[in-house]
Formats: sequence, C-alpha cells, structure tokens
Amino acid sequence: MKAGFVALLGRPNAGKSTLLNRLLGEKLAIVTPKPQTTRSRLLGILTRPDAQILLVDTPGFVAAGRPLERAMRAVAEEAAVDCDVALLLVDAERGWEPLHDEWLARLVALRKPVLLVATRCDRPGADRRPWPPPGVEGAVGALRTSARTGEGLEALVDRVVELLPEAPPYFPEDEITDRPLRFLAAETVREAAFEALGQELPYRIAVEVTSFDESDPALVRIGATILVERDSQKKIVIGTGGAQIKAIGMRARRELERLLGRQVHLALWVKVEPGWARKPKRLKSLGYC
Repeated sequence: MKAGFVALLGRPNAGKSTLLNRLLGEKLAIVTPKPQTTRSRLLGILTRPDAQILLVDTPGFVAAGRPLERAMRAVAEEAAVDCDVALLLVDAERGWEPLHDEWLARLVALRKPVLLVATRCDRPGADRRPWPPPGVEGAVGALRTSARTGEGLEALVDRVVELLPEAPPYFPEDEITDRPLRFLAAETVREAAFEALGQELPYRIAVEVTSFDESDPALVRIGATILVERDSQKKIVIGTGGAQIKAIGMRARRELERLLGRQVHLALWVKVEPGWARKPKRLKSLGYC
C-alpha cells in the first residue's frame, strides 16, 4: 500500500481545481474563469486498492502583496515543502514561463519528485508546443492531460502512485476531504458570487457561513454573509431591488443541494467589513490560511 501528499502547483487558472475534481469524480473545488478563485489549501482524497493519493489543491502563484496574497502564496509554499510528490501544472496554450523555472528549481532544491503536467491539451493549438519544453531539466516526468476529455489522467495517476512512499492510508476509504461542510458551503456561495459579479469585485469579497442547521433530515438551513469592503460594493452585490443577491442565492442553493444531497434553505446577507483582506486573524477565521 502506498500513500502520500501530492501538491497541485501552478499559475492561476492553470487547471488545478478542475484536475482535482476530475480525478476525484466529484466536484469538490470551486471553479470559475477568474484568477484567484482558489484561496486556500483544499485536500481531495483519492483512494484506490493499492494507494491513497492525497491531492492538495493550492492557490495559483501570486506576488506577495496584501496579507490575502501573502497568505495564498504561503499556502502554495507550504504544500511544496510538505508534499511527497509535486505536480507542476502548465496551461498548454499559455506555455512555459520563467515563473515555472523558478518553482521547478525550488522543488528540485527541496528534493521533491516533480511531474510536469500540461493541462487543457484538448484546446486548439495546445499540441503545437513541445512537451516537456526544450532545456527544462530536473523533473522526473512530463505528461499531457485534459481534464475535460480525460486524456492522460490514467497515466498521471499511475505515475503518481509509482512515486508515492509505502505507507498505510491516512483516512478512511469513504472520505473525500478533511474540510468541514461549513467551509465547502462558504466556498460554494463564493463561487456563485464570482460567476455573477464583474471582473474586479470578486477579489474584494469573502463569504462566512454563520449558521448550518442539519437537524431536519430532509432540509439543511444555511445562513451566510458576503463580506465586502465598501458600501458601494454592497450595493453592487445586492443589485437593483435585490436582484443580484437573489441570483447569487439561487445559483448557490442549486450547487449546495447537489453537494449535500438534500434540500437547502439558504439565507444570504451582505456586510461591509473594511479591510478584511488586510487582517491576518480575519483571513485565518475565514479559512484562507
């Protein structure tokens, strides 16, 4: 039996969360086209008869600016240090960049086995780039994948298992993550808000679940607050006559019912909390570090 932690590392929108969901066969990580959708570590547990693969989804490589960005970068760096195998994901259309050289060198210095994983290889033009890129050295292998079509995923899992250390399972075989349902519910609401709002505002919002009542076996009652930094942002999230917050709630409720397998009553509020993204203690309470 083999078991170990596998870090999914790469730039924002490299396909880390999409790959995690496809390997698990379950939508666990939220996914949107906007960068920085993933803000914290998310563990996905893939158990096979011969191995337990602990997939660690991480935020995309970002510059360490505000406390939120620093916390996101720290999550990726911690995953790199603690993993048994590192997957360095590269969007096949975008190609290899200097930042990938930096992270590959860092992982090699940490003596981590690194697999270079080209993602989204089903897209037009993705097959024009050589893989691995010429002159790139230090990785133990390179694979081309597509989470949409399944291309290369079986070979990827088999190669990861080869690299894992011999160890007993860390978790029961029926578990899929170590994150509590409250955290997953908050992320689901944030995903709905990201999809409904414009390009800039999503990075200024967070979601906090304030109540989670499962006492009724047929219905889960969830209360959540969308945090913004200014009154003008609150007005945008609520929308004219409450239309925007209603749309976010309907989208989130559908996804929560899929996740929980039960009917959901979701109550949403919007709260102005200036500077929430600059307060390390607040970021920790929200589960971002």
